[in-house]
Amino acid sequence: QVQLVESGGGLVQPGGSLRLSCAASGSIFSINAMGWYRQAPGKQRELVAAITRGGSTNYADSVKGRFTISRDNAKNTVYLQMNSLKPEDTAVYYCNADLQPYGSKWWIEYWGQGTQVTVSS
Repeated sequence: QVQLVESGGGLVQPGGSLRLSCAASGSIFSINAMGWYRQAPGKQRELVAAITRGGSTNYADSVKGRFTISRDNAKNTVYLQMNSLKPEDTAVYYCNADLQPYGSKWWIEYWGQGTQVTVSS
């Protein structure tokens, strides 16, 4: 069974930094794109950043220059370094991966359980 497990969320003051990690585990043959989404109370889930297996990245305009996404393909792990955090970054952050389990000919989208990030003084 495949699962994505996030870690690294918490409470931080405005201007501070956090680093999120997401490890994919289980019977995985290959992982294509990985990414981070977030959902604030009363708002729709939105893409924060994404990265392909080859390292190409894409960011939401609201986080460009502040957040950096990276991945370790050997560890099936994606990271999100968040700097200069603002109160409007407060949300539940979800990891996402497009992967192919062993024995499957399909690429399947998986989600983590989410980790809370709160930016407040």
